Amino acid sequence: MSRRSTPDPAALSWEHRRIALLVSGGLLMEQFDSTVLSTALPSMARSFGTSPVHLSGALTAYLLGLVLLLPSSGRIADRFGSRTVFRLAIALFTAGSILCAVSQSLPFLVGARFVQGCGGALMVPVGRLVLMRSVRKDQLINAVFWTLMPATVGPMLGPPIGGLLTTVLSWRWIFIINVPIGLAGLVAAGLIPQMREQAATRLDTPGVILSAIALAGLVFGLEQARGGPSGFLHAAPILLLGAGAAALYVRHARRVAAPVLDLSLLGVETFRLSVLSGTASRIAIGGLPFLLPSMLQIGFGLSAAQSGLITFSNTFGAIVVRFLSARILRRLGYRSTLLLNGASACIITLCCAAFRPGWPLVWLFPILFLSGFTQSLQFTALNTIAYAEVPTERMGAATGLYSTVQQLGLTLGISIAAVVVSLSASLHAHPSARLGDFATGLATIGLCSLLAIPACWRLPRSAGAELSGHRPGG
Repeated sequence: MSRRSTPDPAALSWEHRRIALLVSGGLLMEQFDSTVLSTALPSMARSFGTSPVHLSGALTAYLLGLVLLLPSSGRIADRFGSRTVFRLAIALFTAGSILCAVSQSLPFLVGARFVQGCGGALMVPVGRLVLMRSVRKDQLINAVFWTLMPATVGPMLGPPIGGLLTTVLSWRWIFIINVPIGLAGLVAAGLIPQMREQAATRLDTPGVILSAIALAGLVFGLEQARGGPSGFLHAAPILLLGAGAAALYVRHARRVAAPVLDLSLLGVETFRLSVLSGTASRIAIGGLPFLLPSMLQIGFGLSAAQSGLITFSNTFGAIVVRFLSARILRRLGYRSTLLLNGASACIITLCCAAFRPGWPLVWLFPILFLSGFTQSLQFTALNTIAYAEVPTERMGAATGLYSTVQQLGLTLGISIAAVVVSLSASLHAHPSARLGDFATGLATIGLCSLLAIPACWRLPRSAGAELSGHRPGG
């Protein structure tokens, strides 16, 4: 008598997998674009007659577009429909890519990257929201797996293809290749269900304005601060403006029924601790791709193609952990995984700061592999534990707030890395950043990631057991 295998109750239906893969396609475009750009920064800097560190503005402009529209992305989808907004997002991202490819000045490039960021702000969060509203909590890890697994192709292909295109053709081709991908995405977006919230609330316009000023003040203030001592003088009033707007927003959010960023969600313990821990962790996740390619090309004298092939091992580690994350979380639980993995990620980032030209290049591969492994595991764990205790009816608000904080953490990583490298170069009287300056930046973001550990320590041992299947003490 044959035995039938018991179906996995947490398995996703084909419809849910299809949505996850479409969301992953948008994420693939974003991650491919960001990893390609990081590899091409030195070549772009020569084209515009500036330092690679000053091109951090092109990265932060993209992230600024993200954080400005992310808070209202869920409300926009509720009003106009998820499929419509998803298509608009792909169109904006593709148009921004075309503008980047034809840019002749750094300010024009920064503006084009902002357009791309606006597209990205509406693309992935809207698709993710459709998926979150469709699956049960015990299916969340599988949903995240199907969303993130194909998207690892972007970071995998980004460094070697970006380095090859930059070395053989021109850095402009790293944006041109987005055009056919975007056109294909416009066609595939028809498979996204047209979901609307029937009782959609009015858009919190004052909240949108205050949150935009606060986020812009923080991002641009840090960007100005990268110029060294003189830059801090320009940054101070911008940062004060952002801080003032943030204080006003907190007061405003307590008085309205449906604020654009629902800060009351921070009362949910696992959500709050994931936000605190995730912000610290993403400083390293955001800063590493910005610093490492420039360090290898400027400090080691490697070409863009060689640099891309070496950093590929970081992405390979991220791919491998996708197949192991569910098992690790089931075996150790969220608390132990985040504590052990967070400490490991810090140590490995400090090892990257110790890279020197005299090292055999083969030594770099296992370290970067482990870096990708630990950072990806941390990212997956934080992205799922955040929603463990969030009620289904508040999932849209939680997705908007968490996505905003997530992108802000990545922006902080880039900005802090650029500030530290510029200050180090200024203190050592270097006309431009050198190997030691990049190493100082890597060490700083690595130590910043340690701030995630106290928040993880406060997680209950049973946190996320419903998601992972972990049995504390079992």
